[in-house]
Amino acid sequence: MDAVLFDMDGLLVDSEKIWFQVETEVMGRLGGEWGPADQARLVGGSMRSTVAYMLGLSGSGADPERVAAWMLEGMTRRLAGGVELMPGAAELLTAVRRASLPTALVTSSARPIAEACLDGMGRHHFDHVVTGDDVTRAKPSPEPYRRAARLLGVATARCVALEDSPNGVASATAAGCRVVAVPSVLPIPAAPGRLVVRSLREVDVQVLRRLSATGL
Repeated sequence: MDAVLFDMDGLLVDSEKIWFQVETEVMGRLGGEWGPADQARLVGGSMRSTVAYMLGLSGSGADPERVAAWMLEGMTRRLAGGVELMPGAAELLTAVRRASLPTALVTSSARPIAEACLDGMGRHHFDHVVTGDDVTRAKPSPEPYRRAARLLGVATARCVALEDSPNGVASATAAGCRVVAVPSVLPIPAAPGRLVVRSLREVDVQVLRRLSATGL
């Protein structure tokens, strides 16, 4: 294993509930309603796909860039008060750093949202950060994980990616990474080269190395 690649929302940061609050608020401004099923359709996706879905669902003719700005403002305002890490996240990030393993944060969120979360998590945990603003095709495309591996100077086949959404798992798998899945909003089945756990508390550096070496 040459590197560890981390998703952010729902994996390291307990932000899916914040996303739901902001999406509900913005949908209200568009004259529509938002529910858990709508969030489930979009988990792990990009801002562009979220805004397009919201406009289609509401029938609003609002400017997509303006709606995206509402989303960004709502998220960064809430995250400015601090972020809540998922169980086991702080311990795993520290352990990976102590093992001198290169790391990258690979998120579909826009750069301002990632920066707000990094202020709370600590930037020192990551050598590189890839956001939804840095790629042409967001997850489930393999582009985000391939870009992270290139920045780190390693092969994707020698990376382990940690994800919480089907879109993220599909992205990392298509890029050639081994994957640890910690399902949040949607279930994720077990598969070759994939370890599914209930919490990051079940993951340590030894588990990551074993997955990288054997695919188990």
